[in-house]
Amino acid sequence: MITTPPSERDLHAYVDHALSDAERQQVEHYLLANPHIAAQVQAWQRDAQALRTALHQSLLQPANPNLDPVAIRQRQHRQARRQWASAAVLLIAVGIGGLGGWQARLLTQASNVLPMSDALAAHRMFAEQGFLPADYKVQQSSDMQGWIDRYFSHAERLPDLTGAGFKPVSCRLLTTDQGGAAMVLYEDQQGRQISFYIRPPGPQNSLLPRGNRRDGELQTQYWSGPGYNYAMVGPADAPTAKLLDTVGL
Repeated sequence: MITTPPSERDLHAYVDHALSDAERQQVEHYLLANPHIAAQVQAWQRDAQALRTALHQSLLQPANPNLDPVAIRQRQHRQARRQWASAAVLLIAVGIGGLGGWQARLLTQASNVLPMSDALAAHRMFAEQGFLPADYKVQQSSDMQGWIDRYFSHAERLPDLTGAGFKPVSCRLLTTDQGGAAMVLYEDQQGRQISFYIRPPGPQNSLLPRGNRRDGELQTQYWSGPGYNYAMVGPADAPTAKLLDTVGL
């Protein structure tokens, strides 16, 4: 159900063809009466069409098994083994002093990367901006868990946030430097959004201690489980931040 007058979220849903016929007619009547808003919506529609055109060819291509998250992880594991083998030869050649310097460099590089920054970027792009259509939309809450299990076997169960009024509504598959990832979007009846993010720890098996951090208007709770890193991202307002602190315990 949309608001009267339509909110910015409703207008984006209109651009994304995510409204019912009755809701679409309501928005169109509003736009006829508000030409300056209609001009902005038309600009959004042109941007969306340009994006759809750019992606059209790739979306029509048959499924590429090389993009399957399992295949991606396997390739990265093979690459990691080759890299570590090369590193071992180098370390033997340069001796103990070289070993200390090499490890120090790796630790320095790791410390320069904030934990689960990709989860924050995904939330901003897909939850706040609605950059691309969802890969999967929920019909029932149980559907999402089965869909996630197809790509991330033995992962933790999706957080159950129904007690706080949040339900999973959609999911997107992503490709990261660490391997295939997924972002599950939760919403409540007020339209507030929280995202659950899962990906492997990468070739260096960079598991995370449980922690949280704030980045602008967003709060991130992150942790690791067997085989995967996880994050929950949402608004940093007090009620939502308190909810995020309870996830993954």
